[in-house]
Amino acid sequence: MGNFKEDIARVRVIVLDVDGVMTDGGIIVTPEGEFIRKFHAKDGYALSYAMKRGYHVAIITGGRGRSLTVRFEMLGVEHVYTNCFHKIDALHELMQKLDVQAEEILYMGDDIPDIEPMLHVGMPVCPADAATEVVEVSRYVSQFKGGEGCVRDVVEQVMRARGDWYKPGDKTVAVTVASR
Repeated sequence: MGNFKEDIARVRVIVLDVDGVMTDGGIIVTPEGEFIRKFHAKDGYALSYAMKRGYHVAIITGGRGRSLTVRFEMLGVEHVYTNCFHKIDALHELMQKLDVQAEEILYMGDDIPDIEPMLHVGMPVCPADAATEVVEVSRYVSQFKGGEGCVRDVVEQVMRARGDWYKPGDKTVAVTVASR
């Protein structure tokens, strides 16, 4: 573990939990048993933008439901692990699939099931309202809470550190309305 700015510039893969990271953790259950979650549009835009710029984005979550599938299909996320209770196994599978090293991965989690995979990546980070145990293993704690822009915060930091964030004339900034 070295200098934060140098280490964050090594990140090529962004791995995220969902409930409590991409959402505020609240879940509404419909009478049909479907879960409804609210996502932050700026998080979605940042993820779409990062993928257009060549970053890999993955979701590893214990959550499940059609709404998750729809959201990540809309964003174009190719690596989605839902109903996942052994997150470290999913992380290792992803690392093999993408042929990446731990120091090239940022993992954002918010609760105890995220700790093990966070300990196996180069850049473990969390939202402002993460569990105390998660904060303790994180290299960076966003100033934003889960579902309130914390994903945008870390994606933007990675891309800025690598010189990939928006510059005037950037043709990759347009993202379809469906992506947001």
